[in-house]
Amino acid sequence: MTRILIFIVAIALIVGGIVYSPKIVEFVAGAPPVEVSETEDADPVETPATETPREEAPSEGKQEDTLDQVVLNVPEGNALSIDVDGSVRGTIVIELMPDVAPLHVERIKYLAATGAYDNVAFHRVIDGFMAQTGDVENGKLDIYNRGLAGTGGSDLPDLPAEFSDIPFDAGVVGMARAQDPNSANSQFFIMLERIPSLDGQYTVVGKVVEGQWVVDRIKRGSGSNGSVVEPDVMSSVSITN
Repeated sequence: MTRILIFIVAIALIVGGIVYSPKIVEFVAGAPPVEVSETEDADPVETPATETPREEAPSEGKQEDTLDQVVLNVPEGNALSIDVDGSVRGTIVIELMPDVAPLHVERIKYLAATGAYDNVAFHRVIDGFMAQTGDVENGKLDIYNRGLAGTGGSDLPDLPAEFSDIPFDAGVVGMARAQDPNSANSQFFIMLERIPSLDGQYTVVGKVVEGQWVVDRIKRGSGSNGSVVEPDVMSSVSITN
């Protein structure tokens, strides 16, 4: 009888461990889960193509400094030049808008000037919606993994929202974020078409002034989530006057 009871208890513990295995997920914007247990990999989650771009919330310990403690040295210019390589080759020039979103523009300029954006993939591209890139942690082409790309950011603190009344037309550039409006970090997206549902919900940082044809030809992803196999890449990103 004792052996039977021990066996029953053991089975109950195993089943309980499976049923209550810790895994927190957020089905927002078709990106991978916000947080998974350390022993499980993040898989893409398919959601409607009209869902909004986002990035994963920062991992614990990522933000040791507060935003007001961070001083960045950034170039003077406000033109973001992106050389694209892969299925399409060309240059995209984005006119940044420091008067609209000063903190976000400062972050983009710093990451570009330090080379953090170089060789980062366009990991999520949805036809009729947008092309998303900027995951400086998990989106580098040499370590590219579809299950992780889009879940990372820089080591700098997340940014408070700087929403405006600028509409999300084709060519407009916005910052990706998690469900928290104040969670943008390094990822951004370039609009392929006008999507009114994004207006006032995401921070606009600029607009394409040259090379929209390159944006329009960036390799599309598969499924409604837009995750890209063998993605196109930002081979070089710089700030010019």
